[in-house]
Amino acid sequence: MSPIAAFALAALLVLRPALSPAEPARPPVAASGSANPSVAAPEHPGWCYNLGIYEVNLRQFSEEGTFAAFAEHLPRLKDMGVGILWFMPLHPIGVLNRKGGLGSYYSVRDYLALNPEHGDFDEFRNLVDRIHEMEMYVLIDWVANHSAWDNPLAVEHPEWYTRDTAGNFVPPVPDWSDVIDFDYDSPGLRRYMTEALRFWIERAGVDGYRCDVAGMVPVEFWNAARPELQRLKPVFMLAEWETPELHERAFDATYSWELYRAMNGIAAGAKGLSAIDSLLSREAEDFPPGAIRLRFTSNHDENSWNGTVFERLGPGAAAFAVLSFTVEGMPLIYGGQEAGLDRRLQFFDKDPIEWREHPFEELYSGLLALKRRNPALWHGGRGGGMRRILTDRDPRVYAFVRELGEHAVLAVLNLSSDKLRVTFGDRRLEGRFREVFRGDTIHPASAVELELEAWDYRVYER
Repeated sequence: MSPIAAFALAALLVLRPALSPAEPARPPVAASGSANPSVAAPEHPGWCYNLGIYEVNLRQFSEEGTFAAFAEHLPRLKDMGVGILWFMPLHPIGVLNRKGGLGSYYSVRDYLALNPEHGDFDEFRNLVDRIHEMEMYVLIDWVANHSAWDNPLAVEHPEWYTRDTAGNFVPPVPDWSDVIDFDYDSPGLRRYMTEALRFWIERAGVDGYRCDVAGMVPVEFWNAARPELQRLKPVFMLAEWETPELHERAFDATYSWELYRAMNGIAAGAKGLSAIDSLLSREAEDFPPGAIRLRFTSNHDENSWNGTVFERLGPGAAAFAVLSFTVEGMPLIYGGQEAGLDRRLQFFDKDPIEWREHPFEELYSGLLALKRRNPALWHGGRGGGMRRILTDRDPRVYAFVRELGEHAVLAVLNLSSDKLRVTFGDRRLEGRFREVFRGDTIHPASAVELELEAWDYRVYER
């Protein structure tokens, strides 16, 4: 650890919490459905209920890969309606056993420092302040499960690491050969990691964390750390994991890989639309009231290792984006998707995004605006419940409504490669509904007939 970092860590307990931007008015609470009664999700920060997350791969975001270069995109992202920015790990990257030319972000060499390729601390703090001034929020990626081989902690505190029978450090997974596994049986490691988490909130003003492979770290650590962070400011915690117990006291949101896999399967013709209903039903039973599920069609891992949305979802990429924004949960956009990102970004080397005009920017802007203004789509227990709408029983059409009082959003999606004529209606849906992207109106309390092109969609709101 550098002398500056050591001093900063020692100073943590005497620093005052950073101020966060003003919170919007808290939306009304919707009645909760059935859920696992053994856990109760923590109270979420008041600003998160109608926002989506935008993932920033800073290395690939620009040719420069710097905080200053990223700041030039802030007005555009603000205009899109982005509310929460999640930065992939910003720390110095290990050199020993590095993969590729630049290494993995997730091989952390110093938890209290920034990768100089991105800029210095003052530049980052100024970026966070500017984001807050624009009424957006900042999450940074946190890698608590493992560190780089050449992190000084491996020399200063070798007892904090897992060893094999010969006493050698080991990676948590054999393929992750550029990192070594922490041993959370050590109280010293738990104290260090908690103080490091506090550091970036107090000193840089970040609003929370996306926690890498969160389920590979004992849940007891997260349960103890969350209250420590909460004393500083209302934080948002996203777990890269998919189990209900993480919501008990630690995390606001968890990944919804099951919906991601269902969308891939439907696009490939390997799954029917009943897969969506089945997983949403299981979630309602297994997860506590208010637990937020992260919905996505891509992220940095899926893009780099499993393919672009166009490889996996083909011409249905836009329809599945609409689905991810309108079912219950918090939507995620991977940086570059709004520009029609159509290649797998290199993970360990420089590979900048090609920024260009693309219809997806208008699509995501419309969906983010709808999420903000229509309480039926809010998450964390504040939005409307979801009800399937029966069409003329074509198994390729997925239609549903979410209602909260006078507010409602009705989605009709043709999740097939065929042009379809669809008829539907529901006497409970009173009033006029306006289509978000086209502007036409319907009265779904009586029969409505639509012609949908292949992979077409309609999103109506009341």
